[in-house]
Amino acid sequence: MSDSENDRHNRTGAFFGRRKGHPLRARQAALFDTLLPRLALDLSTPAPADLRALFKSVDEVRLESGFGGGEHLIAEASLHTRTGFIGIEPFINGMAKALAAIDERKIENIHLYHGDATDLLAWLPPASLARFDLLYPDPWPKRRHWKRRFVQDKSIAEIARIVRPGGEFRFASDIPDYAAWTLMRLNRSPDFTWTAERADDWRQPWPGFSGTRYEAKAKREGRVPCYLIFRRK
Repeated sequence: MSDSENDRHNRTGAFFGRRKGHPLRARQAALFDTLLPRLALDLSTPAPADLRALFKSVDEVRLESGFGGGEHLIAEASLHTRTGFIGIEPFINGMAKALAAIDERKIENIHLYHGDATDLLAWLPPASLARFDLLYPDPWPKRRHWKRRFVQDKSIAEIARIVRPGGEFRFASDIPDYAAWTLMRLNRSPDFTWTAERADDWRQPWPGFSGTRYEAKAKREGRVPCYLIFRRK
């Protein structure tokens, strides 16, 4: 990473990594021009005070940051049609997969943001989300890269600002160090309470969890996921 990229991260806390992998199929590329403009959030205009106004008819709004291939986001939006979903993904190939699935299933309760989560979080109004999901984020395993992890005291405070009282922050990871890192920082936050009452509460996925492609890969390779739920006070 260049010095200029490091400077930008220190200023904004932005994500870094590979934003484009293999070439897109023609249909996937076309959806960037046809479907994404209809679903993309416009951060150049103020967010509505009530995020439900972004959707046709929903009771609440949830957000998934870094949705990868979109498996969990698509499953949740298909199952909970009275909930509005916002999905964030900076990588082109992940966004392309999600767009293809949304188009195929004619899903109407999703909005997308193709960029860094920190920009969107700053745009969202206070207490506007019922839930914030962070599933299998990049663990940045090297110690010198820990400052790039999404879960930091600053980002936790920002999540607390946008999640309503009684709402939840849900986190899953197959990296024990990152799970411990997250638990430590959320437990010292004055805004969240860990909901676990027994070991199976973090060893087993929460009810209805649809899983992700990355989770399936982790299990095949012998890594054990950890599932954490924190409630906004």
